[in-house]
Order: sequence, then structure tokens, then C-alpha cells
Amino acid sequence: MEILRCDHLSKIYGSGETRVAALDDVSFSVEKGEFVSIIGPSGSGKSTLLHILGGVDKPTEGTVTICGTDIHKLNEDKLAIFRRRQIGLVYQFYNLLPVLNVDENIILPYLLDGRGMDKARLDQVVEQIGLTERRNNLPSQLSGGQQQRVSIGRAIFHHPAIVLADEPTGNLDRKNGEEIMKLLIQSNREQNQTLILITHDESIALMADRMICIEDGHIIRDERIRSLKSERASFVGNDEVR
Repeated sequence: MEILRCDHLSKIYGSGETRVAALDDVSFSVEKGEFVSIIGPSGSGKSTLLHILGGVDKPTEGTVTICGTDIHKLNEDKLAIFRRRQIGLVYQFYNLLPVLNVDENIILPYLLDGRGMDKARLDQVVEQIGLTERRNNLPSQLSGGQQQRVSIGRAIFHHPAIVLADEPTGNLDRKNGEEIMKLLIQSNREQNQTLILITHDESIALMADRMICIEDGHIIRDERIRSLKSERASFVGNDEVR
């Protein structure tokens, strides 16, 4: 089942001699439960694309449809609600509130949406991200890897339609990066969580079901890596998740 489609996306900055096309006629779709990596060098347009898919930025032209909704036709209030309910965002630099502890950072978007506390779900997520013993800690009391785990917990807490991750291992050492990728992949495989991940690291991109390569605002390759459930299941349990 198709969960996301973008059609003929373009993003233009400036005009005349200063005109820059960050994206130029980009189109693709994503199925529910698919893990798609988007890879490209710095300045290729991959982060711009992720921000547009997440409703954080608007395209100059084109459409983004998530769960049947053309998100850029929504007004600001409705788009904010849609993002909180249907999109989970994981950033390179965590974006945690320093005055809130682990539990509070995870549930904040959920509470802002006017929904009451779901303690059972919170307990489940904190256990899933491996921070049961740290749930009362502030971000300053956590390592970088632990802070990124909180960011992932916040992104998946409300069962979003799609999780968008922008260089989630880019600010981490190799060991913590491996653990973060393992956590994201397990969420994708075991809970059928749709995942789109931006990276410049080909070894991380190759962990996905599918890899889209972007260069100068264009898709230059869209490659299927794996699709069978048997392949996916064995992939989670072996040493390739690193």
C-alpha cells in the first residue's frame, strides 16, 4: 500500500543570477513499511527534500501526499496537527528540550496534540530504546547516543505513518551510530514502521530496502536492494546491522 508520494517537486531559491534549484522535478513513492535511504553529497538537495516531505518547508512546485492527504494544501494549523499525528522526525542534533527529562521529551508532541498520557505506551517505548534506568535524566545527563535514542522514542511514540530521519548517526561515534541504526531498523522490521533516512554514508544507505541517490537536485538512481520478508528478517539478526 502506497503511504507517500511526491510528484514533480522543485525547490528554487533566489532568482536571476542567484537562482539555485535545490530540487528539480523529483518524483517517487514509498510503500507502507518500506525502509528507503536517500543518499547524496552535501548540497545535493537531500535534506531539502526531507524537510519538504515532513512539511517543515514548502516546495516551489509539486505535491507531497501522505496517507491520501496533499500536505501542502493544508493551512499552517492543520499542517502542524498533521505533522504531530502522522510524521515522526529524527534530527542529527537531537532537538531535545534541555529542561525536560527523557519521559517528558518523548511525550511532549503527544501532549501538545491535546491527548492524555498513555503510560503503557510510554513504558513500552522507553524500554524499546533502552533507557528505562535513565527516564528521569535531563539531556545534559545523557550521552549523545542516549539523546538520539530519546529523539527516536519521541518520533515513534505516537505510531506515525512515517518516520523521517536526517543524518541520525552524523553526530555520533561509530559504536553509537551502529546502535542507533539497529534501533531504527528494528522499529521498521518488527513494527512495520515506514522509514525514510537521509545519509551521505553509503554503508548506511545499503541497509535499506531501497536506495535513492540524489545529485544536484535530481534523482540519478532509484535502486531496490531487498524486498522479501525472509531477507528482511535475516538482515535484522545478522552482523550487517553495523
